[in-house]
Amino acid sequence: MINQFYFYFISAYLIGSIPTAVIISKLFFKSDVRNFGSGNSGATNTFRTYGKKAGIIVLMIDILKGVVAVKLPVIVNSFHTLPEWTFSFTQYYPLMLALAVAIGHIYPIFAGFRGGKAVATLLGVMLALDYRVALICLAIFIVEMLLLRIVSLGSIISSIAFVFIFALFHPLQLWGDYVLTAGIPLLLIFTHRTNIKRLMAGEEPKFGKKKTS
Repeated sequence: MINQFYFYFISAYLIGSIPTAVIISKLFFKSDVRNFGSGNSGATNTFRTYGKKAGIIVLMIDILKGVVAVKLPVIVNSFHTLPEWTFSFTQYYPLMLALAVAIGHIYPIFAGFRGGKAVATLLGVMLALDYRVALICLAIFIVEMLLLRIVSLGSIISSIAFVFIFALFHPLQLWGDYVLTAGIPLLLIFTHRTNIKRLMAGEEPKFGKKKTS
């Protein structure tokens, strides 16, 4: 049974490792998106580098990666065979897969471990965990974008809000709840560490303006 967990965890990581932006950039633009802008293979850099159409395609596929990874046990109809550990393993299973797919997107084995910041993928994760939580977090992100138009700030704020909103719908009871749920904003804060430095220096670019460095 534990081997089954490893199968799903590794599968989630491999799904996250699919370098959507790199594939799109090389297939349609004969270049690598990581050589431009922020150097990340994510939807935001794709928008800035190749335009709306390419950006939307990458965004949708990266969101789908998060949904599929978290729902993988359900898709193969195997949830009833989950192993039981000292805590409620079934309860934590989706959160573990959520972190696995995010790590895969950040450090993709199929793209030299140079990936994106996992914002779109984690949105997919939120949709798979609870669409209500995802929609509220998305609304927070949209409000920030309307007011300040800083993608990194909106991503960080909405990911932190996720912990509290998720707890409202799914009361946290055991230590594993806190550790795994907090893993989502911690991952985003880690991937946005350079953005945070620019935010503190007042140098973070707004969406719609080309990033020069």
